[in-house]
Amino acid sequence: MELAGLQKLTLLDYPGHMACTVFTHGCNLRCPFCHNAGLVVRENGYIIKTEEFFEFLEKRRGILDGVAITGGEPLLHADISEFMAEIKKRGFNVKLDTNGFFPERLESVLARGLADYVAMDIKSSRQGYAKAVGSASPDISRVEKSVSLLMNGNVDFEFRTTAVKGIHTLRDFEQIGEWIAGDEKYFIQHFTDSGDLIGGGFEAFGEAESAELLEAVQKRVPKAELRGI
Repeated sequence: MELAGLQKLTLLDYPGHMACTVFTHGCNLRCPFCHNAGLVVRENGYIIKTEEFFEFLEKRRGILDGVAITGGEPLLHADISEFMAEIKKRGFNVKLDTNGFFPERLESVLARGLADYVAMDIKSSRQGYAKAVGSASPDISRVEKSVSLLMNGNVDFEFRTTAVKGIHTLRDFEQIGEWIAGDEKYFIQHFTDSGDLIGGGFEAFGEAESAELLEAVQKRVPKAELRGI
């Protein structure tokens, strides 16, 4: 397993848990507003051996109770299930972040009980996906399958969208609400320029604008909330 970074303590990445966050290299998407460009294109040059990571976990027994796995895109890696299984074997809860483009691996992870919580990005409305992910013809059917797996499964999860001016419109959020209509958790996240973006020239929606986006979603997803705004 190729690990690209480690945040030794987080109170935010895994809701309700004292956790660490581990980062994987690489992603199949090129979202222009991505804040981890170095991880996505494998240019940050920072590698942590899995042995070192598990040595760290052993030292945090009784302090940490969870591991958040993010990227990049963790499910890009063929050995992600084995990595997650080893974490579970050691008694830690696992949160998985994913973009939803690897439904077969997600299905395997869920079937084996390797994830206790899944956070899946809904990058945009179906019509807006190409612009949001930096691809002319993304296979949205794969994302739709992952959405269905989570909505019809038994694992705790959330959907989330980072709202970016120039990428998203109010209509996108209306259509997202229609797509994932139900009682699930959904968050509209505030965009922040990390200084390590794939693209440039993007801005966050203001407070009033964000409230309007939320209102559009809540017509179909009543539990929707703003995050970081």
